[in-house]
Amino acid sequence: MPTPIGKQVQQRTNPAKKDTRRKIQFQHMDKQQQTILQGHLPKVMWQMSWPAVLAMVLYGMNNFLDGIFVGHMISKNALAAVGIAYPLAQFAQGLGSLIGTGLGAALSIWIGAKDLGKLYKALGSVNFLSLLFAIILTIPAYIFADKLVYLMGGRGEIASLATEYFQVTVLGSFFWINGLSLNMMIRAEGKMKTAAWMIAVGLIVDVALKPVLIKAFGNSVSGAAWATNAAMIVYTLLGIWYYSTGRSSFKTKFWSLIPDKAIIKETLALGMPAFIMMVMIVIQNVVVFNALSKYGKADDITFYTAVNRFYILLNTPIWGMMRALQPVSGMNYGAEQYDRVNKSYLLFSFTGLAILLPFWILVMLYPSGVLSVMIPDEVFTVTQLLDFRIYMSVLLTLPFIFMAMVWLPSIKEARPASMISILRQAALYLPIMLIIPAYYDVSSIYWASALIDWFIFLLVLFTIRKSRRKLNRRIPAFD
Repeated sequence: MPTPIGKQVQQRTNPAKKDTRRKIQFQHMDKQQQTILQGHLPKVMWQMSWPAVLAMVLYGMNNFLDGIFVGHMISKNALAAVGIAYPLAQFAQGLGSLIGTGLGAALSIWIGAKDLGKLYKALGSVNFLSLLFAIILTIPAYIFADKLVYLMGGRGEIASLATEYFQVTVLGSFFWINGLSLNMMIRAEGKMKTAAWMIAVGLIVDVALKPVLIKAFGNSVSGAAWATNAAMIVYTLLGIWYYSTGRSSFKTKFWSLIPDKAIIKETLALGMPAFIMMVMIVIQNVVVFNALSKYGKADDITFYTAVNRFYILLNTPIWGMMRALQPVSGMNYGAEQYDRVNKSYLLFSFTGLAILLPFWILVMLYPSGVLSVMIPDEVFTVTQLLDFRIYMSVLLTLPFIFMAMVWLPSIKEARPASMISILRQAALYLPIMLIIPAYYDVSSIYWASALIDWFIFLLVLFTIRKSRRKLNRRIPAFD
């Protein structure tokens, strides 16, 4: 006997039955995923965030330690050389982020939606893309390393040291790309503690080998680069061990190199904002270092390198919060729990602000003491300290900007995130940095950067408000 239409509607919209279906669905998930989908959000944030923040701080220490070891064990010119070469090395990190962020966002959604077919085939696409991108990057980057360093503004001894550092680093491209991709996928499962201890092991290897290899290579920057490569090899092997021994929360064919077109398309689409951001940062550094070389002195390059490394180091807790937010928002979006998705952005952003605030106060009050850690025995001018403070002023906006860059792709709104990244760099940063330093001194680099980021902050708030309203319209009245 046909069911009356009214009864059909009642069955489809009955909240009790919908909740029952959700409970049945959640029962087949592991404990961590059940917590993400059902737990009290502040508790979920804490459980996910502290290992993720620790992981990213440890990961960021690789960059920071290069500066300390090179600055103290070799020379100020070597520190400037590493500062010039490191943005070029970020191409590999950008490709790893493209795969890891894109597939990680998709992975969280598939877990929430219980799409076992895509989960099973995911690793074949990761391995294929990692190998493909490594080949595309390594060969031309190694051959044209000196030209790329020159493009970055490297000249004389600084250029030769930067070329040496970059050529060694680029030889480890596959491990940078694949290791980062696998670790970001582990985080996308909600396994933040597992990802954190893997990064910690890599950092221990880096710290242990860096002074040894610097001396072994005759106090050369190549020793520092080989130490970091060794850490990335260990990092990759740990990811392989995790997936090949069945420790993941889903069944997968880890050793596969067979790509899936639909998965690759979704990965590239969702990961594009992170990749664009990384590429634009490299282009940004090209412009900045050229401006410093043209309008400043070698000491200006060294000073900017130190400032930028502290800036990156202070960013790392927020990167950890980003990685923790991604599975929370992605899984809940896949499970159609849109109210939790909206609340997660605000909760993570304001918590990130609370984490950064004491560090921001410290660097604002004691800039010379902070900078002396990387540039010892240096007397900083009043202008330099003011430039440092201006550059660091935007730290308080970063939780809201960075959370948006992972939150938007996790709700399949990657395009606005990509457009914001392109606007910041191509439409604002590049033309301004090409023009401003020519009319003002190198201090303009610092205050112009700050003004751009404050504008982007306002744009991000507008975009997030629009996306949150769109999700609110999809929340049923009974939820």
